Amino acid sequence: MVTAAQPVEPIDISPFLRRDTFGEIEISPSGDYFAATVPLEDRTMLAIVRRSDKTATAKIQVGEDTVIHDVWWVSDTRVLASVAEKLGRNDEPSPTGEIIAIDVDGKRGKWLTSREDYTLALMHDDLRDDDRNVLVSASSSGANYETVLEKMDVYTGRRTPVSSAPVRRASFTTDRSGAARFAHGAGNDNVSKLYYRETKGGDWRLVNDESASGVAEFAVGFSEDERTAFLWSERKQGPDAIIAWDPVSGERRELLVDPVVDPLSIVRAVDSGVPVGARYAHDGIRIKFFDPQSPTARLYRQLERAFPGQGVSITSATKDGKLLLVLVWSDRNPGDFYLYDTAAKKVDPVFSRRIWIDPSKGAPTRGISFTARDGLTLHGYLTLPPGVEAGATLPMVLLPHGGPYGIFDTWGFDEDVQILARAGYAVLQVNYRGSGNYGRAFKAAGAGEWGRKMQDDLTDATRWAIAQKIADPAKICLYGASYGGYAALMGAAREPELYRCAAGYVGVYDMVRMHKYDASLSRSLRNWTLDWIGEREDMAAISPTLLADRIKAPVFLAAGGKDQRAPIEHSERMEKALKTASVPVEALYYPNEGHGFYTEEHRREFYTRLLAFLARHLGGATAQASAANQDSVRK
Repeated sequence: MVTAAQPVEPIDISPFLRRDTFGEIEISPSGDYFAATVPLEDRTMLAIVRRSDKTATAKIQVGEDTVIHDVWWVSDTRVLASVAEKLGRNDEPSPTGEIIAIDVDGKRGKWLTSREDYTLALMHDDLRDDDRNVLVSASSSGANYETVLEKMDVYTGRRTPVSSAPVRRASFTTDRSGAARFAHGAGNDNVSKLYYRETKGGDWRLVNDESASGVAEFAVGFSEDERTAFLWSERKQGPDAIIAWDPVSGERRELLVDPVVDPLSIVRAVDSGVPVGARYAHDGIRIKFFDPQSPTARLYRQLERAFPGQGVSITSATKDGKLLLVLVWSDRNPGDFYLYDTAAKKVDPVFSRRIWIDPSKGAPTRGISFTARDGLTLHGYLTLPPGVEAGATLPMVLLPHGGPYGIFDTWGFDEDVQILARAGYAVLQVNYRGSGNYGRAFKAAGAGEWGRKMQDDLTDATRWAIAQKIADPAKICLYGASYGGYAALMGAAREPELYRCAAGYVGVYDMVRMHKYDASLSRSLRNWTLDWIGEREDMAAISPTLLADRIKAPVFLAAGGKDQRAPIEHSERMEKALKTASVPVEALYYPNEGHGFYTEEHRREFYTRLLAFLARHLGGATAQASAANQDSVRK
């Protein structure tokens, strides 16, 4: 067995604690301005930046625990932004229905919609040839949850109904004129339905009923001549496909399907917004096009040649198409923005999310696959410390993702992974059954398997890593957040001899409590809980709080007092149960943090404590508390 030498000196975690300088950036139709989201401690700010001198000409800051969720240029001088609630760094943004508008000079700022409207308004279509109006989908907050497509004035906020949906909790797909042609939604039974109509104001007809077809579908757009619709379609077996559908003849033609993964996102033509392909993420980022010789395909291939080994996305363009804003990212690069001049065929850097991170110093991530005990193929990612070659046996951290259902780890920059790898650990991420990105059947395989076969998958992943001589069998720990925290503690309970320690961050551990709470919120969530997690009487068998006496490995817990997704009581009960069972446990609680710590000071303390905990049991590096050292700064 070849064992790699571990870091002796403490590592500097400061570069990974600093917030991104920018989140998302869009260029204005004229090319004179950028609209950028700027992460602050517990919220984000919208900034309008003049391109000529990169001076901010306007700023909007939303309230505590809220973020700018989406940004639209509706004219050369007017910007719209939607708002979402995000109760903690690890929380998923939840749209509030609020939409803000502002001019590039900071004047005529206005809340076009508000929470007091009791309507969830979401931006839908910018109506490219209309500088005065946009389309929004508005859903009532009452029991009926009806959805209406409305035209909204971007200066007054006045809304005029355009179309109603034939299904609850609906989303629309419009044609280039702004007419609603598809509606997709589901009722309390959570059964997906897709409707279509030929013309504006025409009758809706049912295209797909999940209860009859066994799969869900939704529309992603139309062809240039609008004679063909493009549908994202599940398949009963294997990954999702993109299909072309002729509404007149009913003919369906499969355009794109990957043998391993679902599409990650749709790629659209720069000039028209028409779907032209899809992006896939497994062992890197790949784009497949409907027509590999199309202008958009050739453009992307040029950009990919300029940035080999990285993901490339055109985030926005000027109205004349002469300037494109391009985001470039990778497993070691958090993201850089470039401006591409299509006439000069020249690419210039304009912004970086974390200029102080040097990708050449990062740890590479590669895709892996193996077979679970019941024959199911599982996929995931392995990251080794920088400079360590394959073949070395290392202490390992198994890092299960949160969610769990429909969520998945993918190839890209992950600060948890980079910190752990820099500390000398092999980091293994596994998309256990129930995860998204591998088709309907793979996700459905996780139904009722919370704490059961989903947990077996993590055990099988660990044994695979040992068999492959990746992991030192005497030095393996579990660490995860949210559901990942649950999986860490459940793994320690089910396999007490396999793991040397377990760390749970903002996790859920009392399944009886969680089941009771989730099932009480709404009929649709109650049905979902029964379908996916199981009956309440079965929860005791999969609750780490009730299995603490089986845990032998030391435990580290961290949680926030304002966490609504995984209330701190879960961690407090887990800590109490462990102490009762005489299991070594340490905890870090912050009463004013939510589902993931926002404050840099608190994040520093968390990672310092986590690395010290892991080092005691696995032998990796601890954290130093200092400014970013030069080894981590991009030159």
